[in-house]
Amino acid sequence: MELGKRILEIHKENDFTQDELAEICNVTRQTISNWENRRRSTGCMV
Repeated sequence: MELGKRILEIHKENDFTQDELAEICNVTRQTISNWENRRRSTGCMV
């Protein structure tokens, strides 16, 4: 599974807003959106 899809899945499964998930991950809401929409990579290797 692609990481962006997994982030979106976690966001929806746990009923987090993008703002809440961003705070947990210590990034901006826009970064979460970009990851979910595959506009930016996470910069981490899995």
